[in-house]
Amino acid sequence: MEEDRRVTIKDIAERLGVSTATVSNVIHGKTKKISAATVSRVQQELEESGYIPNMAAVLLAQNTSRIVCVVLSDDKRYEGKMLEDPFVSGVLNGLSKELKKRNYFMMIQEEKDMGRVVQYASMWNMAGLVLIGYCEQDYETLRSRMHIPFVVLDSYKKQMQHFSDAGLDNLAGGELAGRYLWEKGHRKVMYLADNKEECDLDRYKGMCRVFREKGVVCGDGDYQLVSCYREERLKDMNRICGTYFVGQKGYTAVFCASDLYAIEFMRVLQDRGVEIPKDVSVMGFDGIPAGGMVSPALTTVKQDLEERAGMAVRLLEELMEGGRGRSELVGVALVERESVGSVF
Repeated sequence: MEEDRRVTIKDIAERLGVSTATVSNVIHGKTKKISAATVSRVQQELEESGYIPNMAAVLLAQNTSRIVCVVLSDDKRYEGKMLEDPFVSGVLNGLSKELKKRNYFMMIQEEKDMGRVVQYASMWNMAGLVLIGYCEQDYETLRSRMHIPFVVLDSYKKQMQHFSDAGLDNLAGGELAGRYLWEKGHRKVMYLADNKEECDLDRYKGMCRVFREKGVVCGDGDYQLVSCYREERLKDMNRICGTYFVGQKGYTAVFCASDLYAIEFMRVLQDRGVEIPKDVSVMGFDGIPAGGMVSPALTTVKQDLEERAGMAVRLLEELMEGGRGRSELVGVALVERESVGSVF
């Protein structure tokens, strides 16, 4: 074969000992009647032979391109580092695996302008979208300007007609944390978050529900806000440590809205000579790997990011097949480690 001759479907088929129809079906995503092993062999040969760069035109010529775009909010509060966020990276890892299983191609975009999302969704003839980090107004804007199906993570919209929500049972997670802390003897617990909305607020409400059932009412001062910007947030944490963890008004435990904040707060406490959990207990939420690597290892409420990614892809396929939008919640689990002690 001449070195500069373009690779054809026939060339691929002959190398693998399969029919040209099989190769063509893999290229066009029609793989229901083809074994996973054969699909993998064909895809590998397409890539190694240099045929993949020519697939863009083929994909765009289809009714849908089998491209699913994961769109991340480029909001300023992420400080240009959303891809470094442990939650986001965990979700992306899960989505990558799930989409690959179903022979979709994953594209990632960071964007704050919904108009831009509409433009490249149309440009690439995308099969669907997964949105992370946006608000209800953004979903409505997107829905009104395009008809490509999409799934969001953590929508608090009550009526899900044209898109679906792969959510998390945050109330149940807060209840898990509250029950565990109560059983350990904690009666004065601070909650630490960077906002009083949606997910973070529900985690606090869940904890307070348990305490209220036991006859203890959470006060306004128990919900402490810190900045979403890291440098300012550490200053806030130092201020909180100096104010609320001394003398008679000291809290015995802190429940943080995320593992990341819990790890940062533990470091601030330790820098001040506070022993965890001997002096103060700390608990997080999410179950990121770093929580098991710090000392003491972080007790947390874990969400299964791979399960959540799988749910998002299933909901997206339902919409692709003409289904109505709906919301589904992933459960949570307590992970007991070393950062929470007993006060009995």
